[in-house]
This record gives sequence, structure tokens and C-alpha cells, in this order.
Amino acid sequence: MASLLEKIDDPSELRKLREEDLPQLARELREFILGSVARTGGHLSSNLGTVELAIALHYVFDTPRDRLVWDVGHQSYAHKILTGRRERMGSLRQWGGIAGFPRRVESEYDPFGTAHASTSISAALGMAIAARRKGEKRAVVAVIGDGAMSAGMAFEAMNNAGAVGADLLVILNDNDMSISEPVGAFNNYLARLLSGRAYNTVRRGGKEVLSKLPPVKELAKRWEEHMKGMVLPGTLFEEFGFNYIGPIDGHDLDTLVKTLSNVKKLSGPQLLHVATRKGHGYAKAEEDPILYHGVTKFDPGAGIVPKAAGKPAYTQVFGDWLCDMAARDVRLIGITPAMREGSGLVRFSHEYADRYFDVGIAEQHAVTFAAGLACEGLKPVVAIYSTFLQRAYDQLIHDVVLQNLPVMFAIDRAGIVGADGPTHAGSFDLTYLRCLPNTTVMAPADENECRQMLTTAFMLDTPAAVRYPRGAGPGAAIERELKPVPVGKGEIRRDSKRHRIAILAFGSVLHAALAAAEELDATVANMRFVKPLDAELAAYLARTHEALVTIEENVVAGGAGSAVAEALAAAGFAIPILHLGLPDEFIDQGDPAVLLAHCGLDAKGIAAAILQRFGLRRSDSAQPATVVKIAKPAA
Repeated sequence: MASLLEKIDDPSELRKLREEDLPQLARELREFILGSVARTGGHLSSNLGTVELAIALHYVFDTPRDRLVWDVGHQSYAHKILTGRRERMGSLRQWGGIAGFPRRVESEYDPFGTAHASTSISAALGMAIAARRKGEKRAVVAVIGDGAMSAGMAFEAMNNAGAVGADLLVILNDNDMSISEPVGAFNNYLARLLSGRAYNTVRRGGKEVLSKLPPVKELAKRWEEHMKGMVLPGTLFEEFGFNYIGPIDGHDLDTLVKTLSNVKKLSGPQLLHVATRKGHGYAKAEEDPILYHGVTKFDPGAGIVPKAAGKPAYTQVFGDWLCDMAARDVRLIGITPAMREGSGLVRFSHEYADRYFDVGIAEQHAVTFAAGLACEGLKPVVAIYSTFLQRAYDQLIHDVVLQNLPVMFAIDRAGIVGADGPTHAGSFDLTYLRCLPNTTVMAPADENECRQMLTTAFMLDTPAAVRYPRGAGPGAAIERELKPVPVGKGEIRRDSKRHRIAILAFGSVLHAALAAAEELDATVANMRFVKPLDAELAAYLARTHEALVTIEENVVAGGAGSAVAEALAAAGFAIPILHLGLPDEFIDQGDPAVLLAHCGLDAKGIAAAILQRFGLRRSDSAQPATVVKIAKPAA
């Protein structure tokens, strides 16, 4: 049988197919996604679950004129393949390749860039209102998952959409999953809704019979409202002003196409409830959708094979510390906004179930919830990605820091994150944290220091944050004792006798700094604390060296290097300082080592930047090659 997928380079070609050919296309597309993601890595189970939905949407709607917004976008691979990016899927999430999420600059079929949850309805509503204002007739569709629908922003958007009566279609892709198991009252509501399929069958059958008897049409309408009240108390979506339709089978292309074709003709806010299965069509992913949510390269025939144990990731260091500290202090409460696996809380969730809270995709609530716990004498630990803490910045300032509450933040994925790209990079946390009063900010250089700093943060009676990168550390031996480090104190890791260049390193970049220092014969300090800064150590290095270099895996603007410059300026020092960090741009996706080299934060890049900035030249004498000379700055 000839391949249909190979003939489709844009949705206009898809729309030329006969409807009866669509199931074959779905089989080919699902097979293509499985094979492609197995070769590149990426999000798998979520994309296998939306194959039919993507086909039906592009078959019914006139994309890109009709706008299609995928919430989060980790389930948009089928959409990408059908919109001219099939041949580029081999470059998925790689440097110079296509992104793992929708991106406006990548395709006209991506009208809105996504990657953080619960933004689709707001964006789509803006597009719908813009179309109305401009007098343009086009459909606007937001596809949002049940996990993302639990966030407050989604309900804020629905509240606004119902009030303004926009022509907007929201598709609730209900696969009974977010990344981890779903949580919260909203998920329980959906479970009751889906379990009431008898309601939908009776409603359809009863209305058909009653509609043939004109005198009792009004009775039919009243009967339907009565049944809704009994079976679906509250009818949540309709209370928001949406016309609710469904649930329908999201893997039945005939039903999807017919339903979407009918809904397309309706005006006003519409919500179509579509039930899908995460990992659909690949048995291993259906059985364990969490394991197959985000995958590295693997053999689809064998499935994901556990790797041999290596160096522990920082996430594991945190997870083990959390359990050890919980055993010691009954006040500890662990909180995550829907990232149990990613943040390393699986073991804690099992061993301390009564002290574990997954609040769903609700970062703002997570932070203020922690503040409330702290008010009552408990010690909350919020495990959160750097990029997601950005979403709760007001709560961090107003509800935690302003009240000087002892809430601890374990900030994962700080700095470069790799394949997830700029939407998930932790590029800004040192900048947005160090400006906050009452707050202690730490950046460990290795696994053992991470454990010690977590202990330090927990023991403080004020807001505290420990930020650490994705992946494994350098392999430092981890001490089991829960001992803190002195607050606000760094250490000299390499002391050059020449005292020309001193490198002040913050966090995991210390090891690249040490390697560069070997070439340059520079002093290296592990600063440890961004706030309070070890101003005494900075001043000592300024007094004893001719130039300073600060290094951090954070944007240079307002970061740790800025803290050093401010402290030295306040103390009256006038010394040349080179600030190295992430540049004033968003860093694309790719291998972390490639990205660090691109930013000049590997050993080679650090050495080159220092050589260039301070006019260093390698000695022409018989001294060792690693010795350098410095040209004094002009008066």
C-alpha cells in the first residue's frame, strides 16, 4: 500500500484525502513518530495520544488561516509533521534543529509559542478578539490537556471568554494524565464525567425520540437540563459561558471529523471534551505513560532498558536529602507543582505520603500554600524548576519574602537545560532572587556541596534557595551527615602564587574555571553564596590580584557577577572585572556541552575570554606554557 504520509507536506494536501483514508494516515503517522523519537529522544507518550486529533484538526480547519494553539506543545509532533517539518524531525531538540515545542519563528502553522502550561486559552482568546476587531472570519482553536486545565490561568481565560462571547473552540484533551498521575478536585470531576457515559447515550437517544414529537420538544429541553443537574452537578464549563460538547473518543477519526465539522459552524465559546489515551498504539507506552513521557534514544522493540547506575544526578541528591531530613525533622513538608518524577520526589512521596503534596500545575498556589504552612510552624520545601518558579514571582515576593517566612526552595534545572531549549532554561534565577531582601541564595559546585547547602537552607529561619543544574555533577563523594556550610562564606580552591588573575566562580561552573585556571595560572574561588555574598573574600582577592573574573551559569545582567562588582565598588575598589555568564539572548536547544561552549562557559571559552579581555600573552621565555603575562590597563 502506497504511503500517504510521504505525500503530505502541508495540510492542504491532507485535506485532499478521502475521509476513509485517514485511519491509514494515522497508522503511518504514529509509526513515524515512534521511530523518529526513538532515534532523537523527546516527548513520546503524549504525542502518540494526539495523532488522530492532529489529523482531524488540520483536515477540518483551514490552517494556517484558522489558528491552532497547542497548550504546552509537547504533544504537537504530529502537528509539526503534517505542517511541512517531517524531513526535519531528525533534528528535533538538537542544536540548529527544530524545537520540541511550537515556535512562531519556525512555522506559520505555529501561531503562538508554547512550552509552559495553561497559556493556550488566553492566547487563543486574544486571537479570536483580534479577528473580530479586524473583521476577519477565522476559527481559533486551543488544545489543552486535563493537567493544564487545572491551573488558574486557564480558568481566568475561560471566565473572560465566556463574558465577551468570543468565537473560540477549546478542546479539552483528556487523557487522565499530566506528567505524573493527575491530582486535584478538577481531575476527580473529569473522572466522574467520563464514567457517566450512560448520560450521553441516554441524552442522545432520548432527544432523538422526543424531537419527533413536536408537542413535547420543550419537555425534551427541560428533561436534558434536569439530567445534567443530576448527573453533572455544576456543569462547570457551561457556568463559564461555554457550550459543552462531549466527551467523544479522541481516537475515532470518523467521530472527530464529524464533530469538529459541526462545531466549526457554531458561534460563541465552545468546549469539546475529547478522551484520548497517552501512548496510544504503542503498548509499552500505554502501560507506563510516565516512563515514556520524555525519552532518550531507545529501541522501540525492546523498549526503555534501565541504564547501569552512574554518578547520581542532582535531582537524586535532592530526593535522598529530602527523605533523610524528613526522618530527622517531622516539620518538613515536601511540595511539587506536578513534577514528582522530574524533581526527584518519588521516594519521598512513598515514604512520607502524609507530608507530600503535589498541587498540580499551579506554581503560584504552591508558593503561597508553602507560606501558609510556614506561618503555622512547619518547614515547607518547594521543589521546583527554575523556569517554573518564574511563574510565581509575585507570590515569592509578597507571600514569602515580605513576611520573612522560612520557606525553602530547591531549584532544579538552573542554567542550561539542553534539549528543552529556552522555554525551560533556568537562565534568570540568580538575578531575580538576589534582589530580594531576607533571602539566602546558594549555588553548589558539586553533589556533596548541594547536600550540605540543602541542609543549610532548611536550618535557616528565613527564605532560602539552593539552585542546581540538570543532570549529574562531577562525581564528588557524598557525605551522609546532614551538616551545613557557613552562611555567606566561600573558599579558595586554587591559589596562584603569581596573583594576577582571580576567578570567582558561582556554582557548577567552578570545574570549568579550575581547568581554565590551570592554563592561565589563575587563582580560583568557589564563592558558594550569591546572597549573602562573601564580600570579605571578594575584597581579599581584589587587594591581592590585578584583575578579577566572575563566572556564573546565569545571565550576566544583574547576576552574581553584578553582586561582586557592587560590593567592591561600595568598598572603594577600582579593579578590572570580566563578567562571564549567559549572554543577553535566549539560548536555543541542543546538547548541554555544545550550548556551554557556545556561551563561552567551557574551560576553553573561559581561558580565551580572559586572554582576550586582559591582553594576556603567552610568555616568549623559557617558562612553562601555562604561565601568562598581563598587560597593565592603561591609566
